[in-house]
Amino acid sequence: MTRKKNRPADEMRPVTITPNYMKYAEGSCLIETGDTKIICTASVDYKVPPFLKDKGEGWLTAEYSMLPRSANNRIPRDSVKGRINGRAQEIQRLIGRALRSVIRFSDFPNITILIDCDVISADGGTRTASITGAYVAAYLAFLDLIKRGEIEKIPFYDSVAAVSIGIVKGGVLLDLDYPEDSVAELDFNFVLTGSGKIIEIQGCAEKTPVEFDILMKLYEFSKGAISKITELQHKAINSVI
Repeated sequence: MTRKKNRPADEMRPVTITPNYMKYAEGSCLIETGDTKIICTASVDYKVPPFLKDKGEGWLTAEYSMLPRSANNRIPRDSVKGRINGRAQEIQRLIGRALRSVIRFSDFPNITILIDCDVISADGGTRTASITGAYVAAYLAFLDLIKRGEIEKIPFYDSVAAVSIGIVKGGVLLDLDYPEDSVAELDFNFVLTGSGKIIEIQGCAEKTPVEFDILMKLYEFSKGAISKITELQHKAINSVI
């Protein structure tokens, strides 16, 4: 399959992370993966959910949404429908799980980090880009808390990023855009730590079941991509330290 701009099968779209994109948020960034663009913010709230009361721990949670004209067709706002879109709910839970998996909650007691991922342009891979950008936003929020003397150190003990990968017309393709994703025989999302450990794998065979060795190939492709994304995350963070 010929990809846009003749992109090789194992090559990601150009990734750009612009830190401190929002003026008022404690941490934020704009992440661009090809034509997919997402504003990620991290806000600080000085309280925790009831189940963490008096436990001396913090919390992190996430919300995800797509602006009405971030896609080809207008997407109705949740406020109009009166309920959260099922897909959005599933994705925001994924973002929260991914970041919480690499956090020491005792390092920011009685503080909640609220992550918001707002898609302003969608061309595939919005959930994976959201995770990648959310990590940067949260890290910057923790840096802000350190500067204000409210915590002593960064609670993250590893980084987290994500990438999509699939099989289209029999071939493995990394970082699927929307046209590729819509016709993929196999579609996976790999969420990994910067050290290469698996946090979560999402995916299924859309048409034909695959052998386990194919899954291992997808993991190796994804691991290499995550390594490059991790470098970009650290570069964005270091640019504002």
